[in-house]
Amino acid sequence: MRIEALLAILGIVTMIICSGSLAAADGASTGVPAADGAVPSSVTVPAYTAYFEPNYEPDGPNLSVDSGITNWADSNDHVVWYGHFAAPGALNVAVSLNLPLAETSTLRLTFGKQDHDASVADISKGKNLSATATGAGDAPVSASFGQVTIPSDGVYRFTLTGVSKSGATYGDLKNLVLSGPAAAGAHFSAEKNRPAPSVHLWYQTPQGKNITWFYNEVTPLADPIASYYMACGFTRGYFGMQVNGPKERRIIFSVWNAGDEPKDPSKVPLEDKVVLEGKGDGVFTGDFGNEGTGGHSHLVYMWKTGQTYKFLVSAQPDGNGTIYSGFFYFPEKQAWGLISSWRAPKDGGYLRGLYSFNEDFNGANGFQKRFAEFGNQWVMTDDGKWTEMTTASFTHTDNGTTERLDRGAGVKDGRFFLTNGGFLQLSNVVKKGDKFTRPATGKIPVDILPTPPTPKVLTGR
Repeated sequence: MRIEALLAILGIVTMIICSGSLAAADGASTGVPAADGAVPSSVTVPAYTAYFEPNYEPDGPNLSVDSGITNWADSNDHVVWYGHFAAPGALNVAVSLNLPLAETSTLRLTFGKQDHDASVADISKGKNLSATATGAGDAPVSASFGQVTIPSDGVYRFTLTGVSKSGATYGDLKNLVLSGPAAAGAHFSAEKNRPAPSVHLWYQTPQGKNITWFYNEVTPLADPIASYYMACGFTRGYFGMQVNGPKERRIIFSVWNAGDEPKDPSKVPLEDKVVLEGKGDGVFTGDFGNEGTGGHSHLVYMWKTGQTYKFLVSAQPDGNGTIYSGFFYFPEKQAWGLISSWRAPKDGGYLRGLYSFNEDFNGANGFQKRFAEFGNQWVMTDDGKWTEMTTASFTHTDNGTTERLDRGAGVKDGRFFLTNGGFLQLSNVVKKGDKFTRPATGKIPVDILPTPPTPKVLTGR
């Protein structure tokens, strides 16, 4: 995402958007009468907001906004919703689905409180209820599981498992339908892409200074696939580490083009394109698009959770451009190595807008918790002076405003941390704009700086 767009999203004034939330509708369902005789609330949760577990991208079933969940035929593919309940009490649970005429489908619902990391959800725990539906062709039918009790405020998990079927599938799922006193104030996210909110730390930098180097350390403590722990972000790019698959992890450094082309690198004029100045051994480089455009580089590197990694970014003004270089410290070599270096046109400035983030860049496993620590932030200015940065402000993407509150930040053991996802109810919800200060280490982190590539001749660029 271009920094200009990100700053607009993350402005000081927060727009509270409630229209996308799935909240209880008073009087929308008969349900079970409340004690005072009032008509209880109900909530209808679309199937497309659910997750698949344990394989969050299974080969068989399909999920879409228009059709819900279709082609669901494997009992090992569990369908899971997460929702927050504010009111204790009785709750009627059902699902609506379509089945071919006279076909039957028996389903089991496991219901329980989400009191641990969703990435290790144990479907054998909780209350188990079963229901059978008989198909009516094009007309939706209901599988009613009866009544459960919400004992206290918190996040609860609804896991649907196929038990038996007379046809090819367990049916096309449309909605999870909840009614009764406990549905009052219930909240489920309506996010179509289902990602955990992205969370950010914006560092307080020395005022009126030209920053030439930015140093940061990251300790990843969880590693769901599609996690991006970004260490060194700035107005023209970002630098960090990703989980790209079960057997692939990357160190990634990207720099944006000039101009405002949002998606297609081939549409960027030559004078707006970044130019590769150099790259390290084994580093892939190319273009990127769809969130702004620019130059992308990555090194396949199997980093480990629990280990601290060091990142450095430099800025060298070069006429009307700036050369940005990303260096990664290889602990096994005890040495800095270049990832890549890019000349960004229409710049000519220094490092600014320094930040870090956690991102879920897929959404299919947005129920899994991402967690990382960020520590020992320093910058060097053009006078050769190092300054430690000990204060950071917290922001999040829009889906962290009301849709998803399983996001946070703070200071732990002298380091900042960011967490997002997991559907865990946090005891202290951090607000956009909250500031945190970590204790200073007082120790300059780099004795000898690595050398950026020598700029190429500008002729013809």
